[in-house]
This record gives sequence, structure tokens and C-alpha cells, in this order.
Amino acid sequence: VQLQASGGGLVQAGGSLRLSCAASGRTASSYAMGWFRQAPGKEREFVAVITGSGRSTDYADSVKGRFTISRDNAKNTVYLQMNSLKPEDTAVYYCAARRLYVTASARSEADFGSWGQGTQVTVSS
Repeated sequence: VQLQASGGGLVQAGGSLRLSCAASGRTASSYAMGWFRQAPGKEREFVAVITGSGRSTDYADSVKGRFTISRDNAKNTVYLQMNSLKPEDTAVYYCAARRLYVTASARSEADFGSWGQGTQVTVSS
């Protein structure tokens, strides 16, 4: 599956952004989809994941209650709604498709086989 992320930008602290990830391929809805982020000088970290059906989600503690992951399988698109943004949310955000046949709780980079190109999110204080 091929992925194209978009929606990043510059926003003030406390503001909101919605990222989109368009997936290609007829079987895109079969994959759980996740968002990761990488801040300058830091390792890439897990942000959120949603199952193929959209019925189950999981979040990093740092974004829980502020970010919401969702998907529209009719449009082959996954979203990340980011509210109450903080300067520490500044990073390049990547969407990724989780490999099939991994555990439902899998959230490491190695569990995700296809990656989008990343979109920059900058939160000013």
C-alpha cells in the first residue's frame, strides 16, 4: 500500500490541525494505520493507531485526550485530528500501515511496513 500524508503547517500553541493520509490500493482498509512523529534530534515515536475497521484505537500517553485518529475507508483516508497543540508536538508526522498478522497492541516502527513521506507540524509558543 502506498501512503501520502498532508495537512501539516504552522500553528500557535493551543491551536488545532488535521492531518490526512491517503492510501492507495484496493486492500487499504485491511490494514491498521498509524501515525508516528520525529522531532529534530530525536527518534521517531509512536503517536496513534487505528484498526482496519476503525473500531479500535490506541494512543501514546503524550497525546491522549488531545489527538484523535479516525479513518474513512470509503475514501481510503486516515486522519489525525490534533487539538490543544503544544510546542513539544513540533515534528515531522508520518503515517504508516501496520503489517498484517502482528499483535493488536503492536506499536513499534518494525511493526509497520509501508510509510508515507511525512508532513511538518510546527507549533509556536
